[in-house]
Amino acid sequence: MNNVLSIQSHVVFGHAGNSAAVFPMRRLGVNVWPLNTVQFSNHTQYGRWTGGVVDAEELQSVIEGIGAIGVLARCNAVLSGYLGATEQGRAVVEIVKMVKAVNPRALYFCDPVMGVEGGCTVAPGIEDFLVTTMPEVADAIMPNHNELQKLTGRTIETVEEAVDACREVIARGPRVVLVKHLLDRNSRADTFNMLAVSANEAWFAQRPLYPFARQPVGVGDLTSAVFVARTLLGDSLRNALEHSLAAVNAVVKATYEAGRYELEIVASQDEIAKPTDRFPAIRVTGNAPAAR
Repeated sequence: MNNVLSIQSHVVFGHAGNSAAVFPMRRLGVNVWPLNTVQFSNHTQYGRWTGGVVDAEELQSVIEGIGAIGVLARCNAVLSGYLGATEQGRAVVEIVKMVKAVNPRALYFCDPVMGVEGGCTVAPGIEDFLVTTMPEVADAIMPNHNELQKLTGRTIETVEEAVDACREVIARGPRVVLVKHLLDRNSRADTFNMLAVSANEAWFAQRPLYPFARQPVGVGDLTSAVFVARTLLGDSLRNALEHSLAAVNAVVKATYEAGRYELEIVASQDEIAKPTDRFPAIRVTGNAPAAR
C-alpha cells in the first residue's frame, strides 16, 4: 500500500485542497495522510470565508509525532498544495527532508499554488518562495499555465514554448513537470489542454472545455491528486497523464451536467477509478532540442 502525506488546505464545505484530493487518491487505492495548512469554511473564490491558518511549527510537530511512533518511513510521497503563509513553505521543505531521511525513495510532488487576481487568494511572499525554492526541492512540480510562466519568467503561447519552459524547470531539479492547464494559441477555444514533460519525453493531451457560467474550483487539486496516485501505482508518464485527464473530465462533465459549482467528486468516484472516456496523448517536442 502506497502512503501519501498530503499537505494542503482544507475546506469544510465544498471541494478544494485536501477536500478535493484525499478521497480521489483513496478511491484509486492509495492511502492518504492529510495534513491541513488552513481550515476554511469554504474556498476563497466565494469572496468571503472564515477559519484560519495552521502554525508552521504545528505542521512540523505533527510529522515529528508520526516519526516518533516509527511509521514515517512508510511514507512513499509528499504532495503539497495551497500554503497559508510563507513560513509553511519552509516547514514543507523541512518535512520533505524528514521523510526522505527515513525513506530516500520517497518522492515530493509540489503543486505550486500561486493564486490569481480575481480568483484564488494567497498570502504575500508565497509566490516568490515557490518560484525561488521549490524547483530545487521537488521531484515533480505541477503548475498551471500562469504558474509555469512565473516559474520561468517567460510568456508562453504554444505547446512548443511550454515544453521548452518545462525543460528549463527540469534543469533546476524536478524529474517531471505536469502542466495541469495549458493555454495554447493553436488549440481550439473549446478544448482544455494538459502537458507532461520529463527530460526526454513530452506528452500533450486535450479534453472538452465545458462552458460553465462560473468555473468550479479544485480542478487543479483533483488533477494533481490523480496524477500522484497513478504515478505511485506504476503508470508511465503518458498513462498517468491520460488517466488524470480522463478522470478529471468525468468529474467536470458530471458537475456541468448537474448544474453545480462544487465538483461532483463523490458522484463520479467510479469514473475516477475507471474512466469511460479516454483522451490519447500525443508526443510533442519543443523548439529547442530535447534533452537526452
